[in-house]
Amino acid sequence: MTGGHAGRVLEIYRAGIDEGDATFETAVPAWSAFDAAKLPAHRYVALDPVHGHVIGWIAASAVSARPCYAGVVEHSVYVDPAARGRGVAAALLNALIASTEAAGVWTVQSGIFPQNAASLALHARAGFRVIGTRHRVGRRHGVWRDVVLVERRSPLID
Repeated sequence: MTGGHAGRVLEIYRAGIDEGDATFETAVPAWSAFDAAKLPAHRYVALDPVHGHVIGWIAASAVSARPCYAGVVEHSVYVDPAARGRGVAAALLNALIASTEAAGVWTVQSGIFPQNAASLALHARAGFRVIGTRHRVGRRHGVWRDVVLVERRSPLID
C-alpha cells in the first residue's frame, strides 16, 4: 500500500464506514493521518486482476509503544462491496499473517462488531479465536455497540 493507492483505499474505507458494521469511525481521515497510523511493513492492497485498481486493503497498527507489546498488532481489512465473496479478504489476511510472522509479531488482533458475521467467519477460518466481547464499549451515531475481540497467536513464535 502506497500513496498511489490512497484514493481507492480511502474510498473502500468510506464504503465500510457508510455500511455501519465495520468501524466506530464516521469520517474518513486524510491520507496523511491514515498513512502515519499504519505500519509500513504490514499493509497491503489487492488489485483487480482485469482492471488493476484497488479492490481491498489490509493494514496493521502497533497496539502500544511499550516494548513488551512490540509483537502485538491490531489490524483492519476492507474489501470493495463489488469485490466481496471472491477470496480477497482471505488473501489479504494471509499476506498480513505471513508478513507479521516473518517480522516476529506473535499476536495479530482485531475488534469486530458482532453483526459483522462475514468478518467473524473470515477470521475464524484464518485461525483467529474469540477472546471475549466488550459490551457497550463505544457509540456509533449515538447507539451503543459491542465489539468481539479476536486474536491469532503465531504458532511459529515462542
